[in-house]
Amino acid sequence: MDWTEIIVEIPTAQTETASAIAQMVVPYGIYIEDYANLETEVREIARIDLIDEELLQKDRSHSKIHIYIKPAENPMEAVSFLRERLEAEKIPYSIHTLQVKEEDWETTWQKYYHPMRVGRHMMICPSWETCTLAEGDLQITLNPGMAFGTGTHETTRLCMTLLEQHTAPDKTILDIGCGSGILAITGVLLGAKRAVGVDIDQLAVKVAEENAALNRVSDRTQFLLGDLTDQVSGQYDIICANIVADVIIRLLENIQTFMAPGAVLLCSGIIVEREPDVVSALQAHGFTVTNILHEGGWSAIECRLA
Repeated sequence: MDWTEIIVEIPTAQTETASAIAQMVVPYGIYIEDYANLETEVREIARIDLIDEELLQKDRSHSKIHIYIKPAENPMEAVSFLRERLEAEKIPYSIHTLQVKEEDWETTWQKYYHPMRVGRHMMICPSWETCTLAEGDLQITLNPGMAFGTGTHETTRLCMTLLEQHTAPDKTILDIGCGSGILAITGVLLGAKRAVGVDIDQLAVKVAEENAALNRVSDRTQFLLGDLTDQVSGQYDIICANIVADVIIRLLENIQTFMAPGAVLLCSGIIVEREPDVVSALQAHGFTVTNILHEGGWSAIECRLA
């Protein structure tokens, strides 16, 4: 099986932020095409004035980020992650893959996405697979479509592990950046009374609703289209924010409004290098960190208001 090349095109002004998001997908490097300062850089680096005509015709207003995914990894999860994070940062983009056509999306998912265990008793089962459950196992059935959050990515697994520790029958859950709906759906299947998910991506909201129906929890879940909490009302016992560090920090400005007394905030999607920044921001907003989990260069932080 060949490597998959993912090409993300963004405005040059957004290259730095977009490349930081792309670096979260793979630890082994990315390649960036950026011709915005072509003439200056050629003269400074190569010490020449004559530039190939083909280079001069390159688009100066957009950059391209090339990401290469190993055959054993899941390119669809990478694409879904990029889409959701770029939209959360309001970065205009287009994404292309060299091996995978969009109309073949579900078929390609089936090559990489298989039943997997998360936490103590959770078994994630793709809708096209049959799962063998051990005694006490909870099955979460998913068809990811084109939304992020399948359990194959460390950020989702970490957040699910924390969610399993805190969910109880009388609890309510808010899932910010819900993607496929996996966290909200898992929370309800674990016994939570009700879960609300919100995502900036209309396609993610549609996929989440479909996954809730697959798991027969539509009556206890609701999925909203909106940016962070701008469409959210009420207070919740458990709040999940599986997004990126900068967005989590921005979220802290008003998240207390949505926290019921004694509520826990579960933050994931944080690369380990940014963990100190998030912890510092949490403490500055009156939170006490009670647990931190790590996996594959990612952090998930559990905290409560002091």
